[in-house]
Amino acid sequence: MTPARRPAQPGTSLPLLMAVDDHPDRLAKVERELRSRYERDYRVRCLSSVDDALTALEDLATAGEQVALVLAGEVIGDTPGTTLLGEVRQLFPHAERALLIANSHVGAPDTADVVLEAISRGRIDHWVVRPAPPRDEQFHQAVASFLLEWAESQRAAPHTVEVVGETWSGRAYELREVLGRCALPHRFHLAGSDEGQRLLDGMGECRFPLMIMPDGSVLQDPTDIEIARAAGTTVEPHGESYDLVIVGCGPGGLSAAVYGASEGLRTLVIDSGGLGGQATSSSSIRNYLGFPRGVSGGNLARRAYEQAWVFGARFAFMQPVTRLRRERDATVLEIAHGGVVAARAVVLATGASYRRLGVPSLEALIGAGVFYGAAASEAPLVSGEEVVVVGGANSAGQAALHLARWAKRVTLVVRAASLTAGMSHYLVRAVEEAPNIEVRTGTEVVDGGGDGWLDHLVLHHRGSAEVERVDAYGLFLMIGARPHTDWLPPIVERDADGFVMTGPDLSDDARRAFGRPPVPLETSVPGVLAAGDVRHGSVKRVASAVGEGSIAIRYVHRLLAT
Repeated sequence: MTPARRPAQPGTSLPLLMAVDDHPDRLAKVERELRSRYERDYRVRCLSSVDDALTALEDLATAGEQVALVLAGEVIGDTPGTTLLGEVRQLFPHAERALLIANSHVGAPDTADVVLEAISRGRIDHWVVRPAPPRDEQFHQAVASFLLEWAESQRAAPHTVEVVGETWSGRAYELREVLGRCALPHRFHLAGSDEGQRLLDGMGECRFPLMIMPDGSVLQDPTDIEIARAAGTTVEPHGESYDLVIVGCGPGGLSAAVYGASEGLRTLVIDSGGLGGQATSSSSIRNYLGFPRGVSGGNLARRAYEQAWVFGARFAFMQPVTRLRRERDATVLEIAHGGVVAARAVVLATGASYRRLGVPSLEALIGAGVFYGAAASEAPLVSGEEVVVVGGANSAGQAALHLARWAKRVTLVVRAASLTAGMSHYLVRAVEEAPNIEVRTGTEVVDGGGDGWLDHLVLHHRGSAEVERVDAYGLFLMIGARPHTDWLPPIVERDADGFVMTGPDLSDDARRAFGRPPVPLETSVPGVLAAGDVRHGSVKRVASAVGEGSIAIRYVHRLLAT
């Protein structure tokens, strides 16, 4: 069968920015700001009634035009702006939608209730305070972030890597996964497609898959380390010494890098993959401190990486650490691609990944309709199709909501008896309110298949012998957590599931061997700490990992001072 159908081609006009408000002065201020900043790259249209806006949007949808952003006042005539924005989703599923609110309404409980309910019901994506003269940079900061999200959903973000492969699965999928782990925007094209042929024109014989970098350079069937070098995200460690080496570049590792480097520690971050860890699969984290409009895991990781880099942290991506040993006053780390580094202190922040489903027929289709995480990057492949998400934690809820913008219907399959067992309340509300998300609790995936691309799954209803075959064009698996600790030596104590023991959870024998009380977050190896999801007893949340990464640096300073 033919793999994922490509979305319908958009019209040739510039993407549209629309604002709707029945108050002439307020609408004029919004129009002035939009035209003054964006009219070169976007069309701007401002309307004063809901009926006119819906008619215009219907005409645009019929013509195949692109709508990037719709802004609506809190009330337009007698119609709530959230009602209009809810209708936009039916016509333009990928358009960003924001409610314009008065500055005086920020902090008002009634307005907060309206915004939260609208987000939970999928009627709006964002809110933004109305612009004020003469130039409202806060307004433009918000609008620019909305447009970046839209551009990324359209695979039109700046510095995008083009990937061309002969098939969707195999090394082509691994390549896409590597780019996703590095938080690098990318587009994938089959070699036989029109766009693939255009990119290959004049290249002659090629080894697939190949990558076309933003600067025009081409990598043919590159290794992971070649990708990291081309992206400028690697160093070649050869026996160098550091104050601090962090193993893992997820939220916990990035936090430790920011605080360690900013406080004067010579810091190196090493990761077997790329940037952001499992968090990069989160399309929107709405309860992260300081981001009232939400932030994607990939965007958060990129910001933290740039922050740590500016402070002086160095990074080595696609370079797995294979061995850890203690020598005199340093911890020595050996790296798979060659090289050894020594550190006065080490923070283990290797995180955890989704457990494998273990169904052979589905494992054979990884990259061809079956994905572990990756909802943010693979969502366009399932436009207009039936999709299944497996998992009951926040990442699964975020994935289901993101995929619902593309898919015809999303079925969320959860082993537990209810969503509340592992998902935040705001996400439970949003999932339950989404019109095209169906939740199946007490259920698991036991089989499935397809001819070259997934086309069906078999669901088992736990507690009974009942099984059901369902159509499915995409399966996104986000189940359980498996810590990345297999490479650690036996001297690093772990629990039965492989999570690293620290501080008061260490065994009596380990604590006696120290000759001093171990500091909190310290493992059974003196000078080696653990932070984030890899640690036994940690709270599996991005904010918790970030907190532990920063706290670990406090204890690193204490250890280095002794």
